[in-house]
Amino acid sequence: MIAEYVREWLRVTDLAILFYFLAINTSYLILIVLAAAEFVKHSRHRPFAGFEEMYRSPLTPGVSVLVPAYNESAGIVPAVHGMLALRYPLFEVIVIDDGSTDDTFERLNREFDLVQVPLVIPDEVPTKGMVFGVYVPRLRPEPLTVVVKENGGKTDALNTGINLARHPLVCMADADSIMDPQALLSVAKPFSDDPLRTAATGGVVRIANGCKVVAGRIVDVQMPPSWLVRIQVVEYLRAFLLGRTGWSRLGGLLVISGAFGMFRRDLLVELGGLDHNTIGEDAELVFRLHRHLRKKRLDYRVIFMAEPVSWSEAPSSLRVLARQRKRWHRGITEILWKHRGMILNPRYGRIGLVAIPYYVVFELLAPMIELAGVIMMPLGLLLGAIDLTFAIQFLLVAYGYAIVVNLIALAVEELTFHRYSRWTDLVAAIGASALENIGFRQLTAVWRSSGTGAAIRRGRQVWGEMTRTGFSAPEGP
Repeated sequence: MIAEYVREWLRVTDLAILFYFLAINTSYLILIVLAAAEFVKHSRHRPFAGFEEMYRSPLTPGVSVLVPAYNESAGIVPAVHGMLALRYPLFEVIVIDDGSTDDTFERLNREFDLVQVPLVIPDEVPTKGMVFGVYVPRLRPEPLTVVVKENGGKTDALNTGINLARHPLVCMADADSIMDPQALLSVAKPFSDDPLRTAATGGVVRIANGCKVVAGRIVDVQMPPSWLVRIQVVEYLRAFLLGRTGWSRLGGLLVISGAFGMFRRDLLVELGGLDHNTIGEDAELVFRLHRHLRKKRLDYRVIFMAEPVSWSEAPSSLRVLARQRKRWHRGITEILWKHRGMILNPRYGRIGLVAIPYYVVFELLAPMIELAGVIMMPLGLLLGAIDLTFAIQFLLVAYGYAIVVNLIALAVEELTFHRYSRWTDLVAAIGASALENIGFRQLTAVWRSSGTGAAIRRGRQVWGEMTRTGFSAPEGP
């Protein structure tokens, strides 16, 4: 009798997990279709976007680019050169060295001949770490400021940068980022077009591993040689480019990456800057922004822009990737718990009724349900709770459908942006689309579940160091 109850429980559980996988893959497909429609609209409007007029207009709002840096010596110089060469009429680059233990500051000092200046930093948003010095180039004209401060974490570094920022728009970028020349113009365009309603914009982050860089510019886009990083390329295309574009079209964008996001500085000051008490400070800021503006009953927009690109170095080892995914999922868990009052709350419109519940069901719970499926399906087959036909259907829905979704995402990207011009790169991306579902997904599910566990236990928040290899330049003739 007990064995029969166990078999029935396994049968029902496996069926529920099957429908969950069907729902989550279908939701990805819907977001991709929405993103494709947005890309078609974007491509039609691109010739009339007016970037040249924006570049020449004296009314274009200035931008302060904030670059928090901790042990970034491998790529900091080309990254800063690239940011200083961005095509934008009025901007500054503020690098915040957050207590690096390597030679990050020394490399910047040698490259730009820095000199310390007596400058009192305002305290409009709260910070923790002591500032040791503020530096600018001695003779060169670059709009560069370097802040050296006590280690306080990425949030504290960004809040220090917000206090120091002189312009009405603030762009947050990672220290390992290489931006496309027109990236600032593109991501700032909504602020020029609709300055009263636009609160924040996000740009797409792509993976720079394997690409060739000259003077802070990506000159040759290639798929990385490592299959681990190739899988992340496909993952970024599906989740970050297409997924966020789809949510932006629905008016439910909840995440703007700290690697490339722009905000109105006055709103950042109103909100008190980024939250020191969560490890997912970028997403938490967007949640809090929605909450703040909805409570004030203001008409506003939070937009994702698919065209401006920031290229960033992705983890190339399992150890570093594990730390990243644990941190990301811990951040999601902490944010959803902190803002749980928004869930299914009609006061917050589609954010509370659609977007946040989606994140609970298909982001927060996904790794646990993934692992449950990996365990329950073989167990049900072994105990006779399900037959081989059901097991095959399960695999086709859970993983075969996911591969199809990946391939559709690749096709949409290829037809619209065509960033990878070589056939070998396309073949590698197709292979990575399949390999993501064999081992990679299951490993990340373990790491993400561990991140949720750490949030529940309220263990010490550790950002973790990202080991950099730096950007490669083309070989000589």
